[in-house]
Amino acid sequence: MRHDLGGANVSRETIDRLQEFANLVRKWTVKINLISPSTVETLWERHIIDSAQIYASAPNSFEKWVDIGSGGGFPGIVVAIIGKEKQPDAEFVLIESDLRKATFLRTAIRELRIPATVIADRIEVAPPQDADIVSARALSTLSTLLPYVDRHLNPAGIAILHKGKKASEEVAAARDNWRFALEDSPSLTDPHAQILVVKGISRASK
Repeated sequence: MRHDLGGANVSRETIDRLQEFANLVRKWTVKINLISPSTVETLWERHIIDSAQIYASAPNSFEKWVDIGSGGGFPGIVVAIIGKEKQPDAEFVLIESDLRKATFLRTAIRELRIPATVIADRIEVAPPQDADIVSARALSTLSTLLPYVDRHLNPAGIAILHKGKKASEEVAAARDNWRFALEDSPSLTDPHAQILVVKGISRASK
């Protein structure tokens, strides 16, 4: 039996693995601030589905997906779990500088048997990843994000970014210093949020 998960058609096994991940998040959030305590009760909708929806924006084939500022694994662990079914040969890399959160991510990867690795370092210091996809959720403004994305994305790659109600303002500000193609779509879980797909990124000439 197949299940719709934020636009991704997934198996029962994938749903079960995501539920295992949700249980790990609840367990660890008591000790580490992985997610806001106010969202624990709505974890599936607020974090799992919100993260899963970006998979629909990924190309049908890719070799490497890098999630920057992974925090508690949203969206990095979620897309890696989906990718285990959809794109089993792909590599998933999560970059997270907080050592406690990096430890949690490694624990989740090991216990859930996910094909992913963790780089416990700052995004701007971690070795360039030459990724086909770079994702980030609630990390920073677009102007701040683009240098990080540019560092880790290959020239033909795309960035898939969760953005809030100020997305249009952030895009306008970023265009002062960057050139890029943009596709946006409304978030499935937040009427004020958008999913931005950014590609063809280059610094604007002065």
